[in-house]
Amino acid sequence: MGSQSLHCKREDEHILPLINIVFLLLIFFMVAGRLTASDSFRVTPPRSTSRTPGDAQALILSIEQDGQLAINGTAVAHEAVGAAVARRLADDTAAAPVRLEADAAAEAMTVVKVMVALREAGVTDLQLLTLVEER
Repeated sequence: MGSQSLHCKREDEHILPLINIVFLLLIFFMVAGRLTASDSFRVTPPRSTSRTPGDAQALILSIEQDGQLAINGTAVAHEAVGAAVARRLADDTAAAPVRLEADAAAEAMTVVKVMVALREAGVTDLQLLTLVEER
């Protein structure tokens, strides 16, 4: 009986490093999967031929197809968008540009109203995000 328990113990010793590696990988993927903020809704930008890269530090204002707004993934009302952007820009010492991510199916008047509100909030650097059109 003593030799059987010794034999099982040796087999367990070989599987412990494998279990440790599996748990480490599990923890790594749980942490790595949460590094990027998820958008509050899906936006399909219009197509463009411009290949100018955007600024990674920029404040991102999203306009959904039905006109809903979000700043860096947080929903905001139309009436409060100017004040919210002005507040975020006042808090940010780097004065990063504002990136407008409007869905291609969003109404043009909604996009224009948001752009006017941004101008009134003091935004001087506005970038409209588009998808690069393949040739």
